[in-house]
Amino acid sequence: MTSSIAVLLIWIAVAIVALIILLWFFPVTLWFQALISGVKISLIQLVLMRWRKVPPSTIVMAMVTGTKAGLKLDANALEAHYLAKGNVPNVVNALISADKANINLDFKMAAAIDLAGRDVFEAVQMSVNPKVINTPPVTAVAKDGIQLIAKARVTVRANIKQLVGGAGEETVLARVGEGIVSSIGAAESHKEVLEHPDSISKVVLAKGLDAGTAFEILSIDIADIDIGKNIGAVLQIDQANADKNIAQARAEEKRAMAVALEQEMKAKAQEARAKVIEAEKEIPLAMADAFRSGNLGIMDYYKIKNIQADTDMRENIAKPVQ
Repeated sequence: MTSSIAVLLIWIAVAIVALIILLWFFPVTLWFQALISGVKISLIQLVLMRWRKVPPSTIVMAMVTGTKAGLKLDANALEAHYLAKGNVPNVVNALISADKANINLDFKMAAAIDLAGRDVFEAVQMSVNPKVINTPPVTAVAKDGIQLIAKARVTVRANIKQLVGGAGEETVLARVGEGIVSSIGAAESHKEVLEHPDSISKVVLAKGLDAGTAFEILSIDIADIDIGKNIGAVLQIDQANADKNIAQARAEEKRAMAVALEQEMKAKAQEARAKVIEAEKEIPLAMADAFRSGNLGIMDYYKIKNIQADTDMRENIAKPVQ
């Protein structure tokens, strides 16, 4: 009796396991849910999805959601998008949002945007509700040399047609910053920019900065403008310092040349004195020869001595007092 009960329990367990496996391969509940929701899909398709490693629940729930929203979706297209590593629920939600907002978006375009790595549902939402992007502080210098630091708020809307291959937010911010720098740099005075900040927005918008991007710029509003440094004065000071250093270097060069010339002149004067001293040594000998030869008399000798004494006296008087 006990063995019969054990066998019966084993058969029941085997039957339950077999039923679970059967229901897993043949998702009858999911097929029935699709059927009562108006989605035409066969049980065989759901079984084949299992073999292709596609979760039938993902495809069926996406088709049910789309059908209830009035969309016509193809199960094969959804399955192919899933196999391509796409986000099927996100694409379906994006199609529903686009349909309700009267945005022209088909499944092929939505799938391409999703596979390109962009959030297609968020893009549709951004088309309905524009997004505000705050630019980082942009520094520019007006023609009068005054530095201005501007911050802007850029209101953008997603451009569905440009989401595939279009540039992102970084490019938009870079172009807006470039336009602000160009606009401020063209101003004659920083006061003009402070008085009419809207002129920057007009100039930047006129440049068509959203070309080739995934966004459409709706408006550019200057949120804040601060005055920075006087760049013109700083440059003039730097130039003056540079000119001063050059002048000092040239003056030092001239002074060194003058010192060298003075040393050279002193050397020549010393050389001349040495020659004079050497020549003076020959005077007594010459005078002795003149006495012997009779060309110099005793009176002439005394006259020469008087002249020499007078010269020495004048030199002593002319010397400064130590």
